[in-house]
Amino acid sequence: MKTLYFRIIITMFVVIIASSLLGFVFANIYYQTKLKPFNDQKVTKMAQEIQGFYEANDELALKDYLANIGELGYELFLTDGANQSAYFGGEFRKKELPQETVQQVLDGKTYHGIDQFDTGIFITGFFDNDIRNTIGVPVTNDGETQALFVRQDPEQQFGELRIFFAMILVFTSIISILLVLISGRYIVHPIVKLTNATKKIRKGNYDVGLQVRRKDEIGQLADSFSIMVKELEKSEVARQEFVANVSHELQSPLTSMKGFATLLRSETLTKEERAKYLEIMADETARLSTLTKQLLTLASLDQEVDLLKQETFDLKGQWKQLLQMTEWSWREKRLTIEIDLADISYKGDAELLYQAWSNLLVNAIKYTPPEGKITIRLTENETDIIVKVADNGIGIQAADLPEIFTRFYKTDQTRPRVEGSSGLGLSITKKIIDLHHGTITVESELEKGTIFTIRLPKN
Repeated sequence: MKTLYFRIIITMFVVIIASSLLGFVFANIYYQTKLKPFNDQKVTKMAQEIQGFYEANDELALKDYLANIGELGYELFLTDGANQSAYFGGEFRKKELPQETVQQVLDGKTYHGIDQFDTGIFITGFFDNDIRNTIGVPVTNDGETQALFVRQDPEQQFGELRIFFAMILVFTSIISILLVLISGRYIVHPIVKLTNATKKIRKGNYDVGLQVRRKDEIGQLADSFSIMVKELEKSEVARQEFVANVSHELQSPLTSMKGFATLLRSETLTKEERAKYLEIMADETARLSTLTKQLLTLASLDQEVDLLKQETFDLKGQWKQLLQMTEWSWREKRLTIEIDLADISYKGDAELLYQAWSNLLVNAIKYTPPEGKITIRLTENETDIIVKVADNGIGIQAADLPEIFTRFYKTDQTRPRVEGSSGLGLSITKKIIDLHHGTITVESELEKGTIFTIRLPKN
């Protein structure tokens, strides 16, 4: 398996090699288009100055003069086009010069061999030690015209510089390789830590302090990973609590039903006792049925990312229907229901929202003392539809408010839930509001009452 470190190293090497090749290509293109004509003009000027100086001083011996020029860092070739030829200064590596070129110079024309020399794109002609890569000018010696070919001797003029640049290239390559290896390890190390942390999490160990103190994308990934671990740990704790709560909530009615079923086998029970036990069993069965229905509802809502069913319906009419359906319960407690319902149409899942309103109203009825008051308001503004359900019941402690939407949460942990409450109603309500992209908030004060506020964005 190719590791990320291996891939990074290979990628960096490929980038270095590719960039070096491209840089060499572009440098040679620049030489061919810009520097080679400039170099041709420069060497032509030197050759013409050598020619002019000699011809202006009759007492100079041509060969001695050219020998001195050669010692200054030039390569020279002098020929009469026949049998007399001589080399001065550095030695040409390639000495094949076409006769027509020599004749061109003997005829008095200047030969621009540097500009005309075909080097190819991957050869820098400046360093190609070929006699054709020269400048040719005619020189008159003792009344006879001879051809003089001149070029700079790179070996003599730039020998140390070439070594210097070669050393720079070698050291740069070595240092680049070392830095690539080190930087690759530096980049990959946090990923390795993340991988090891993931393996720990897979085994159920959430104690994975990463301690990655970087501000780049890797650091952001590590921070996000740490946050994710904390959320996973919370989710795992919540899952375990949820399973424990479900087990407890299912076990309680089942244990009760089993106990009373055992009692009902007794032949000594009176008719009144038997009827009482059967009624308790029916209540426990209804409680168990409600709990399983709510669990199925939660499981279904958890799987939904967005609403599957949307329709336009009348919110005011929905609330009126709900008040009629629950009339027996709030009239039994002699509660006052104050309503302020605006005519508002909304597009959403009518069935789910009806369940959300029902959960809020049933809770308000349940926790409001006899002859208490419940207020229901339905209003709207430019952006939201607002529903408020307020009561003057027992209220909720401030410490419990952040947790009331948690599944199976009990505001009083020391006593069982009242009147068959499962602790799932508000969780279901919040999930339904979330699916409608709305918000639900709560305000409460002990012995003074509670206000639930729901805001639904307009379609």
